[in-house]
Amino acid sequence: MSESLWLIAANVLSFSGMAWLALAMEVHWEQVRRGPAAEARRPCRLLRGLGVAALLFSLLACLQADRPSMAVLVWMMLLAGGAVAVAMTLARRPGLLVLLWPFGPAMLRK
Repeated sequence: MSESLWLIAANVLSFSGMAWLALAMEVHWEQVRRGPAAEARRPCRLLRGLGVAALLFSLLACLQADRPSMAVLVWMMLLAGGAVAVAMTLARRPGLLVLLWPFGPAMLRK
């Protein structure tokens, strides 16, 4: 795989990881679900686990793309960029994060 594809994968994983970590919080879960969190039990552990795993795989993708000293710097910037992108998505269109629900949007809306 080329360096560009590894960096694209790292970027997608970083955004997904930050989104899953945000969805593990009750406030953001309610924003995305568009209703009280009491209606459906939010799977905090699953979302946190997915978020952490995605961020670690993002680091591994960065390490595949470049030498370690540069990869860590790029990864840190991707973490910051992913966090800002998720924050902006939650501020403007929180419903878009439904697409990152691992079991499909229909199950989340129940």
